[in-house]
Amino acid sequence: MAVYEQIGKSYDLTRRADPDIAARLAVHLQIKSNSSYLDVGCGTGNYTLALAEYGGIWHRIDQSKQMIDAAANKSNFVAWQVAEAEALPYANEIFSGVLCTLAVHHFAALTPVFREIYRVLMGGHLVLFTATPEQMSQYWLVEYFPEAIYKSTEQMPSLEKVRVALDEAGFNSVDIKPYSISENLQDLFLYSGKYRPEIYLDENVRSGISTFALLASADEIAVGCQRLAADINTGRITEIVNKYENNQGDYLFVIADKVAT
Repeated sequence: MAVYEQIGKSYDLTRRADPDIAARLAVHLQIKSNSSYLDVGCGTGNYTLALAEYGGIWHRIDQSKQMIDAAANKSNFVAWQVAEAEALPYANEIFSGVLCTLAVHHFAALTPVFREIYRVLMGGHLVLFTATPEQMSQYWLVEYFPEAIYKSTEQMPSLEKVRVALDEAGFNSVDIKPYSISENLQDLFLYSGKYRPEIYLDENVRSGISTFALLASADEIAVGCQRLAADINTGRITEIVNKYENNQGDYLFVIADKVAT
C-alpha cells in the first residue's frame, strides 16, 4: 500500500464523491438514521462523508495512514481507523451495512475480507462498487495505455470470484446493478474520462488513479498521452470512443445480503 501513502498527498485534488454514485450507494445500503455503518477501504473518506448526509452512524477503515489522516482532517464526527480489512477492529454483528468502493482489487484474498465483513454485520447489505475484467477490457483507454490497462485488469477479481467469495463468507444472496459512466461524473477514477478524454492529459488526474500511479511506466504514459492528444486534436478520438461502446455497463454495484439472526 506504499503507493497510497504517496497518492494520498494529492488524492483530493481530483477525487471526490460523485452525487449520483453516492445516492445509489445510499439506496442499496438502505440507510437508517439510528443504525451504524462501516466503510472498508475508505480512502480519504469522500463517500463515507457523503453518505453520512443520508443518516446513520459511520465508521471507516483504510490500510493507508496517509489516507486516514486526510480523512480525519475533514470531520470530527466520524470514527476513522487505520486497519486491515482482513482483521476488522470491531465486535461481532454491530453494523447494519458495509460499504466498499473501488477497493476489492487491493485485497490479497477476497474470502477472508468478506468473512470479516459478514462477522461485523448484524444483518443488512454489503455494497461493493467495482468493475470486472470484462468491463475493463472494453475501456477505450486500452488503445493508448495497453500495458497499464492489462495489468489493472489482471489484478481485478472476476464477478464469479466475487460471487464465490461472498458465498464462502456466508452471504445469503447477491444482486448486480450495472453502472455506466456519465458525462458529468465528478469523481475522477479510472474510466471517469470516458466522454472527456482530455482529462487524462492532466498529471493531477493521473496521479489520483492507481492504474497510472502504480502500473503505468513513464514511457507508456508519455507515448500514450502524445497519441491521445493527437487524436483529440484531429477528432479521431470520437471514432475510438464509439468503437468501445457497450451495453454491459462500465462498473457495477454488487449488493450482498446477510439475514439477521
